[in-house]
Amino acid sequence: MVIPMHKTLLIIPLLLSASPALAQDAPFQLPRELTDPSEQMRVAMKLQGIANALLAVRVGDLGAAVEGREATPAERNVTLGDVVRRKNPNFDRDMARQVATVGPQIQRSMQALGRALPRVMQDVEDAQRSIDRAVSNLPDPTYPRR
Repeated sequence: MVIPMHKTLLIIPLLLSASPALAQDAPFQLPRELTDPSEQMRVAMKLQGIANALLAVRVGDLGAAVEGREATPAERNVTLGDVVRRKNPNFDRDMARQVATVGPQIQRSMQALGRALPRVMQDVEDAQRSIDRAVSNLPDPTYPRR
């Protein structure tokens, strides 16, 4: 029997992927963006940009609307940052301190995750094997009853 070439091109990859050596999952690795210190600092800086953008949102109209009135021209320019700074005069200094620690915190978290992940993945695999064993012992619902 001769198999046409286009079918052969489909069958060979399927056979190769079914081989036990290739079926093994590669060890899980965290993406470079999460493990590279320069990328972690870049993420921290992006978070600072997002925080600054949120603090620049004008909320004066909302305050007046909650009170059931029109906002004054001065209120229309009130930002979320202005409201936060009224409640916490040290907000900018506190925010700068927090942002300065974000990069190292991300680094420590990713290092801890990298150390814990192989064990977690092993536990997940063990749980999967246990579930498979339990399911294989369930009675066959199609088996005739006496």
